[in-house]
Amino acid sequence: MSRRSGILEFAVLGLLRESPMHGYELRKRLNTSLGVFRAFSYGTLYPCLKTLVANGWLIEEPGSTPEDALAAPLAGRRAKIVYRLTAEGKEHFEELLSQTGPDAYEDETFAARFAFFGQTSRDVRMRVLEGRRSRLEERLEKMGASLARTRERLDDYTLELQRHGMESVEREVRWLNELIESERAGRDLKGSPSGGSAQQHTTSGSTGGLPRPGDTSGTDSPDETAT
Repeated sequence: MSRRSGILEFAVLGLLRESPMHGYELRKRLNTSLGVFRAFSYGTLYPCLKTLVANGWLIEEPGSTPEDALAAPLAGRRAKIVYRLTAEGKEHFEELLSQTGPDAYEDETFAARFAFFGQTSRDVRMRVLEGRRSRLEERLEKMGASLARTRERLDDYTLELQRHGMESVEREVRWLNELIESERAGRDLKGSPSGGSAQQHTTSGSTGGLPRPGDTSGTDSPDETAT
């Protein structure tokens, strides 16, 4: 399984732990509430859902209301399918939440983990935050060394891009320091605007989170009443 597929599966399980959803509702949540996932299209989401169903972590159910079940045949359309987390799926998600290895510190993986910190124990949050900070401090050191070696060979625009990347990483380190201090003090961020979103703070290599070329939300949107 690729890292990106693993991130999507993690996010889907986390959202469905909150409540059952249609595929359309899931993608909407991935694209809005969890903006770090905006590049996932329906063509990626539905195979993921099928895999999770096959693993026994989700079940498919008819539309949640009698109106859903009646409206689709009358309109010549398929009935909506609701995806619900199984007991095994909940157990698997909780196992994923407890993992604090190096993979949890990477840009997109960390953003996904942070999005579900409200469902994560404090000690796990601390390990992930401290691991992420260490990873970024290593990145800063390498970026600074690289800039010092190549500064004389870079044109002004490339140099400015490198500086922007370093400033973005430094900004996230400061943010992580604040989060770690809050966790140590026993303060939760639930309902607090200071928590922000992981997308606003995580970086994407030396460009510091600049948009990736071709990073779109996908154009293969099916009818909203479909699966």
